[in-house]
Amino acid sequence: MAQAKLYVVQVRSGTEDRMCRLLERALGDAAEDVFTPSYEALRAQRGEWRTVRLRLLPGYVFVQTRRPETVLERLRAAPVFARLLGAEGEKFMPLSADEVAWLTRYADLDEHVVRMSSGVIEGDRVIVLRGPLKGHEFEIKKIDRHKREAELEVPMLGRVKRIRVGLEIVSKR
Repeated sequence: MAQAKLYVVQVRSGTEDRMCRLLERALGDAAEDVFTPSYEALRAQRGEWRTVRLRLLPGYVFVQTRRPETVLERLRAAPVFARLLGAEGEKFMPLSADEVAWLTRYADLDEHVVRMSSGVIEGDRVIVLRGPLKGHEFEIKKIDRHKREAELEVPMLGRVKRIRVGLEIVSKR
């Protein structure tokens, strides 16, 4: 039997969790996994820093399946906006090997969460000390020290997307 591949379903932003539950019920055994990836970030709440989870790719739900035609058929019957990306007639385009590699390199595979990273700034260089960004500093395009986030440019969904992930800069030297 063919190996299950990852496909992307576009949904209305803000409805990702609801759509995951709806798709899990509608697809049943046609889907091996249905998820929306997230990332950890630190936010100040009532004077304390807390770890929160935010959407890595708002408006998208990922479906791991061997039967994309079943996914498309059930999406068409759904009473809400949901579109299988790359579905052109009878041809379905799963995520590319590079896109899957990026997700598996950065995200915890069980929870589909990109964990918080931490690092330091030395001169004009960022050095990540721990977390999924360690060794991948070259992918960081921008740092928002106030929000404790890094912006990366990654190949995703057939084009280069700017994605935010958690990065706490613990010192600047």
